Amino acid sequence: MDRLIELSGVSKTYGELQALDAVDLELDEGRIGLLGPNGAGKSTMLKTLLGLVEHDSGVVKVFGEEVKRDPFQIRARIGYMPEGDAVMPELTALEYTAFAGELSGLPRPEAVARAHQVLHYVGLGEARYRRLGSFSTGMKQRARLAQALVGDPKLLLLDEPTSGLDPRGREEMLQLILDIPERTGTSVLLSTHILPDVEKTCDQVIVLARGKVLYAGALAPLVTSEEGTYEVRSKGDPSGLRQALELARCVVQVQGGTLEVKVPEGEGPRYVLQVAIEGGHQVRHLAPLKKTLERAFLQTIEQAGAG
Repeated sequence: MDRLIELSGVSKTYGELQALDAVDLELDEGRIGLLGPNGAGKSTMLKTLLGLVEHDSGVVKVFGEEVKRDPFQIRARIGYMPEGDAVMPELTALEYTAFAGELSGLPRPEAVARAHQVLHYVGLGEARYRRLGSFSTGMKQRARLAQALVGDPKLLLLDEPTSGLDPRGREEMLQLILDIPERTGTSVLLSTHILPDVEKTCDQVIVLARGKVLYAGALAPLVTSEEGTYEVRSKGDPSGLRQALELARCVVQVQGGTLEVKVPEGEGPRYVLQVAIEGGHQVRHLAPLKKTLERAFLQTIEQAGAG
């Protein structure tokens, strides 16, 4: 069975800027989060998958087919929601979405019929005859999502889809991102700097920095807390408590003023308290360590020296 996406030794430079650096990547169908700091190469990767940016070296395959051989055929099966205010303000939402359908290869009558359907689906049914220039930021985001969906794509590329939205609009957009794969079977590649959005919607994650892939795989290992690991904060300088815990066979990592403590096998939180009491250290906070994607992301970047 072909992978959804395969990159082998893919590099892309813009002058002296290395946007993608010998990237190797294999992704299966599903909901995939693409993470990285500004300038990591995320947008370049999306445009490379679409064939809109020609890579310098390596092989890019989508749906098992090499993008360079027939980028138009590949693009007909991909929906793309670009970052920014990429709408045509003089067009109505219906005209804009139907035009995108025609560009994906649909006959005009089918494109218009599909445009009506997807505009209702994203919550713009009553506004579909209004010009995009009169839309709010949230409505424009929905229109951009509609034009990405109108061609019934097998892969949806979303570049910062919740950017600029208020909390309610953001939550509604995330619900759509969750619903689309369930309803249509379409895979989603979500590029964003908002890590909780990925944590809520995705089952796979790519971490990209300086054009290199630092992590690619399932989300679960990054956010599943390890048994026997605790978050500890003490009164004053934690270095004394850290030393005592390490002498007591604990594995300790420091995150700011917080200690992440893995106790010996078979022990629990009382072990941490016992060590603290014996050493004269006052514990102010002790709880099971809850991993978050943000914590895992920052640790991955830090370990790679790519921050």
